[in-house]
Amino acid sequence: MHHLNYHHLYYFYLVAREGSIAKAAKLLHVTPQTVSGQLSTFENQLGYSLFDRINKRLYLNARGKVSYQYASEIFHKGNQLAEILNNSDEVNTKEFVIGITNGIPKVLFYDFVHATMRRYSQVKYVIKEDSFDGLLKELAINAIDFILADRGIAPGTQISANSFFLGESSLSFFSKSPLGEGLQFPDCLNQMPLLIQGNTSGIRHALTSWLETEQLYPKIVAEFDDTALLKLFGSEDFGVFCAPSAISKHVEEQYGVHCIGNANTLNERYYAITGKSRADYTISKAIVEAARGILA
Repeated sequence: MHHLNYHHLYYFYLVAREGSIAKAAKLLHVTPQTVSGQLSTFENQLGYSLFDRINKRLYLNARGKVSYQYASEIFHKGNQLAEILNNSDEVNTKEFVIGITNGIPKVLFYDFVHATMRRYSQVKYVIKEDSFDGLLKELAINAIDFILADRGIAPGTQISANSFFLGESSLSFFSKSPLGEGLQFPDCLNQMPLLIQGNTSGIRHALTSWLETEQLYPKIVAEFDDTALLKLFGSEDFGVFCAPSAISKHVEEQYGVHCIGNANTLNERYYAITGKSRADYTISKAIVEAARGILA
């Protein structure tokens, strides 16, 4: 069988859901004989039965259970699509999937999106965290609507997408203890234990280049893909770490650390990426505008 007959599938779905041909027939406003005939035709097309018939009652067999599971998803999605197409509101989606790269600070992500989420509260938001490449792969198959990242799309990338520059923030360095007397930033970083972002972070290369340019040679204790984990270890005095100056106050209060200096020439940049077919969505625009306002 090459193609499913969805009319027959719907008859099967109702019989399975209601538990009997008679109940399904009542919902469909047809005779039980019609439903029984459609079900038999469907099973004949498939080449196997979907029910075990015991004492004139129908019980889903193994193939029937799998078929019912998929049929439930198909018709549930169909109902959602009908609602979306009939919805005349400005935002005509019931679900909006946002991808966030590992290097984006969670509090900054919250600042970027929370106002939009409250404004369009009728939408279900799905937040996914993954590597930059992993999120791009999902964007390519329309599994994600919007990505917040610490890098843009590289020239020549074979993905149909739009990249929006949101803004940038300089980086500040934090320590569990304030600087001692006689120590000055950034010279204090020499031989100091340092927690650093992993290779998946957009700031990693810029940070190591800045250290070399400033002729600073800290002792790298550990590297982290997850910036929240990096801050946690920093709060336990494993080493100095850096974070965007835009969230400096939050980092000090949340992790009980001190800002020991700002690297004003070292900036982390932020981007929004959308599939080209989704670039004009109201929610995407709202998040981009909010992020640009915060970073301005």
